[in-house]
Amino acid sequence: MVSAAEQMAANTSWAALGKATDLRKRILFTLGLLIVYRLGTFIPVPGIDGAALREFMEGAQATIGGMLSMFTGGALGRMGIFALGIMPYISASIIVQLLTAMVPSLQQLKKEGEQGRKKINQYTRYGTVGLATLQSYGLAVSLQSGDLVTDPGLFFIASCMITLVGGTMFLMWLGEQITARGIGNGISLIIFVGIIAEVPAALAQFFASGRSGAISPAVIVGVMVMVVAVIAFVVFMERSLRKIHIQYPRRQVGMKVYDGGSSHLPVKVNPAGVIPAIFASSLLLLPATIGTFSGNSTNPVMSTIMAYFGPGQPLYLLFFTAMIVFFTYFYTFNVSFKPDEVAENLKNQNGFVPGIRPGKRTEEFLEYVLNRLLVLGSAYLAAVCLLPEVLRNQFAIPFYFGGTSVLIVVSVTMDTIQQVQSHLLAHQYEGLIEKSQLSGKRRKRSSRGRGPARR
Repeated sequence: MVSAAEQMAANTSWAALGKATDLRKRILFTLGLLIVYRLGTFIPVPGIDGAALREFMEGAQATIGGMLSMFTGGALGRMGIFALGIMPYISASIIVQLLTAMVPSLQQLKKEGEQGRKKINQYTRYGTVGLATLQSYGLAVSLQSGDLVTDPGLFFIASCMITLVGGTMFLMWLGEQITARGIGNGISLIIFVGIIAEVPAALAQFFASGRSGAISPAVIVGVMVMVVAVIAFVVFMERSLRKIHIQYPRRQVGMKVYDGGSSHLPVKVNPAGVIPAIFASSLLLLPATIGTFSGNSTNPVMSTIMAYFGPGQPLYLLFFTAMIVFFTYFYTFNVSFKPDEVAENLKNQNGFVPGIRPGKRTEEFLEYVLNRLLVLGSAYLAAVCLLPEVLRNQFAIPFYFGGTSVLIVVSVTMDTIQQVQSHLLAHQYEGLIEKSQLSGKRRKRSSRGRGPARR
C-alpha cells in the first residue's frame, strides 16, 4: 500500500522549482559560495616559482599529488591559497568519529544532545587547525627543498603556513554556511566541485593523447563505456538496501487499545560510504609521495618500496584491497552502524524482529546480517577502486583517474538531488495546507452569509 507522502513524492514536478522561492534562494546562495571557492583556487601562495611548480606537478600526477590536486580543484597544482583543500577537516572529523566510538567520555558527550554535538564539532575544528598546520609546514618545507620557491627562508615558511591554514579554515566556514543556509552538504559539495572542475582538462588531455597516437581509439571508447558502466553500478549499489522487518506489540493508552504496527529497518549494502576508499588511498599512496619529494634515488629502502608498492603494482593492489575491506568493517561496526546501540534502541521502543528475542539475540542477528552484507559491500568498493587503477597502469592514461572520485561524485549528486526533492515536497505540503485554510475560511464566510432556514 503506497502512502500519500510517497505518492506525492513520485508526482513531484521539477517545474515547481520556479514557484519554490526559498529553495531557489538556497540554490543561488550555494552556487555563489561555490564560485567564491573556485576563484580562491586561482589565487597563488606568495613566493612560489610557477614554472618550476608546473614541471614538478607533471611528474607527481601518478602519486598522491594527482589525487589531492583533483580533490582540491587544481589548487594544489597551482599552489593556491586553498591548496590543502578541505581534506584536513575531513581527516579530523573521521578521527573524532573514531575516537567517539572508542573513548567513553566522548561517547557520553555524544549522548548529551545538541550541546554534546556542538562540543564535538569544536574538537573537530581544533583538530582541523592542528592537521592543517602540520600539513602546511610539511608542504612549505618540501617546496623550499625542491627549489620551487623564489625567496626561500623562514619568512616564506611562516607566510605559506598562515596562508594555507587560513584557506582551509575559510573553506570549512564556507562548507558550514552551505549546509546551514544552502542546499546539500557543504563539505561534500566543495569536494564535488573540485573534482568536476578538473574533468574537462583531463578529458582534453585524454583526447589529445588519442589524436597524437599515444592511446588507440579503441582504448578511448572502452574507457568511456567503462566510466558510464561504473557510474550506473555505483548508483545501483548505493541505492541497495536490506530491509529488516520490525514489529511493535499492542499498547494500551487509557481505555483505548492500539494495534501493533510494523516497519522496516533499512541497512545499506555499503554503510561506510566512501570513507574506506579515502583511508586506503591516502595510506597506500604515502610511500609514492615520500619517494617523489625525496627524489626516489637517495634511499635504497625507499627505492625498493617504490618498486613493489608503487601504483598499479601487484602488492599495491593486494594491500589496497585488504585495507578497503578492513576499513569497511571497522568503520561500519564502530561508527556508522552499531548493532548493540540499534538493538538497545529497538528494545527501548518495544520493537522486535519477528522470531528474535529483544536484546542480546537481536544484536547477534544484526551482526550476522551486517557481516553478510559487508562481504558484498567491501567487494563492491574494492572493485570500483581497483578497476581504474589497473586501467590507468595498463593503458598509460595521462591523468589521475580513481574510483574514489567516482564514488564521491555519484554519492554527492544523489544526496543533493534527494534534498532538492525533499524541499519541493515540503513546498507542495505548504501549498496544500494554504489551500485547505483558504477553503475553510470561505466555508465559514458562506455559512455566515446565509439567512435563517425556513421551517
